[in-house]
Amino acid sequence: MSAGHSPLAQFEIKPLYELPLLFGYDISFTNASLFMVLAAASVMLFVALGMRTLELLPGRLQSTVEMSYEFIANMIRDNVGAKGVKYFPFIFTIFMFVLACNLLGMIPYSFTVTSHIAVTFAMAGFIFIMVTLIAFIKHGTHFLAFFLPKGTPWWMAPMMYLIELFAYLARPISLSVRLAANMLAGHTMLKVIAGFVIMLGVIGGWAPLALLVVLSGFEIFIAVLQAYIFTVLTCVYLNDALNLH
Repeated sequence: MSAGHSPLAQFEIKPLYELPLLFGYDISFTNASLFMVLAAASVMLFVALGMRTLELLPGRLQSTVEMSYEFIANMIRDNVGAKGVKYFPFIFTIFMFVLACNLLGMIPYSFTVTSHIAVTFAMAGFIFIMVTLIAFIKHGTHFLAFFLPKGTPWWMAPMMYLIELFAYLARPISLSVRLAANMLAGHTMLKVIAGFVIMLGVIGGWAPLALLVVLSGFEIFIAVLQAYIFTVLTCVYLNDALNLH
């Protein structure tokens, strides 16, 4: 199989506009950069158009924007409580950006930004650092008691503390790998099945084509679900930082 027809070729990062090295790092504008810009622009356009004219009886676009707002607001109230309301803009931005990246990747010949661990880990790492800083600012050194569950016998305390600390430090890894792996696996599978459609031609390609249509619908569901999971876990981490639960 040539490199151009490899199922993994769709994830290759290609420079679209080359820039000089900055401190030895390549900062060229790539296809990944382009689709992150498109995702951010899509979200801003979606919200701006939906809230352009606020009607008492909202149209479809205004209703969709308002449902998105209520969906995230309820998610924060359920997972963080009243203390998390002031973080609504950040949580809303996270959900809409990940969702837009995932859905843009479903367009044929586009690029799935969230299939790259570098992108998802950067987002997860930022979230991890932010909630840890919030925890220290709000609770000071008392936050360190979060790693020792209440009721732990004294003789198990050192081991439990290390286990909980390790689990906490692994959060950005699990958060980023879950999203990237799901996007990578789904799009690879779609590419493989699409290859069967072309290879079998008009006569034998109907079965894999039908499967491809079904799996494409399922992959759209996965794209929405993974954006939801990424955001819910962000809310859970924020809840730990604010409430030490």
